[in-house]
Amino acid sequence: MKDISIYFSPVSTTTVFEENTLFSNVNRHTEDSFPDLNKEGVALIYVPEYRGTEHSSTVQADVFRNEFYQLYKGDGWNFELYDLGTIQPGDKVEDTYFALSQVVTELIKVKIIPVVVGGGQDLTMACFKGYEPLEQMVNMCAIDSKLDIGSPDDALMADGFVSHLLMQRPCYLFNYSVIGVQRPLVPKDALGLFDRLYFDICRLGEFNANFKVAEPYLRNSEIISIDFNSVKSGETDPKWYSNPNGFYMDQLCQLAKYSGLSDKTTCLGIFNVRPEQNRVASSGVAQVIWYFLDGVAQRVGDFPIGSKKNYVKFHVHMDDFKDDLVFYKSDKSGRWWLEVKYPAGESGKYERHQLIPCNKEDYEGAMENNIPNLWWRTLQKLS
Repeated sequence: MKDISIYFSPVSTTTVFEENTLFSNVNRHTEDSFPDLNKEGVALIYVPEYRGTEHSSTVQADVFRNEFYQLYKGDGWNFELYDLGTIQPGDKVEDTYFALSQVVTELIKVKIIPVVVGGGQDLTMACFKGYEPLEQMVNMCAIDSKLDIGSPDDALMADGFVSHLLMQRPCYLFNYSVIGVQRPLVPKDALGLFDRLYFDICRLGEFNANFKVAEPYLRNSEIISIDFNSVKSGETDPKWYSNPNGFYMDQLCQLAKYSGLSDKTTCLGIFNVRPEQNRVASSGVAQVIWYFLDGVAQRVGDFPIGSKKNYVKFHVHMDDFKDDLVFYKSDKSGRWWLEVKYPAGESGKYERHQLIPCNKEDYEGAMENNIPNLWWRTLQKLS
């Protein structure tokens, strides 16, 4: 493993915390030592890089850390919890991207999940580039009120990073999903582009009607990118956040829990977090992290970590298809998957995407001869 300590400044706090809080259970980077990353677990990283946002900031306060440290461990938290400190912005924003991508790569190699709290959501691109050395197809899910497509001809920005993801060569992005889209904030041509790329959109109204519709998107993604601007400003700090609608904070915590439960998720980012924000917003960030960790603690080793040989297999005959649709139900968690056959000779490249997470409702719809939309979209990407 490469030495990544060179990218970090240590954690510094003068707050006195109660006994048995997370403060006493976190392996922290201090002035005297950097954590020995020899156990699987989760690593907290702070990156106060705001040059890719509309509202730049030179403040580097990490108030959310104090709020996080005063929380208590959940049940079954048997993994190692690290706090690696702060990646200070480089002379150029590209220097910060490089440092974060290097850190993400090395942590994933040793099965440590990076939890990145940062400035602009353009840092998602740096997290994505951390997967390039692994040479595997990657799924990404954004929790966001917008699509943030932008133009590849423009500079990489927090509200326009997706086009840069698409232009990477070689491109390891297989699928991109967005949960929480608010239609008034998205131009029609952006929706059209997502449709042509067979990417997934879960609108805020859909989520509010049934929050469980979001779970398969999160279960199918290696990288989760949360835009903190997607939360209702009344739930955070109206001085710095201006979304009158959006998620309630407990909903964002539910999404974080789903993300942690996913055996496929190996990186979480919480971006557009303002360093000047009030304590309510900082406490919200801390609790989102907590619920993600609680999800990690409750992982059961479903696909792609475990084998599907013990899953209950269901064949559904479709009137207009020669082959049956094949569903699997996990014997460990009761969660559902749908099989999509990949092209001949492409099994190695797409193996992790042959089984796509779904809900029981998708199976029940297939029983009524309705083709699941996620099956069709995945088939188009594989063809």
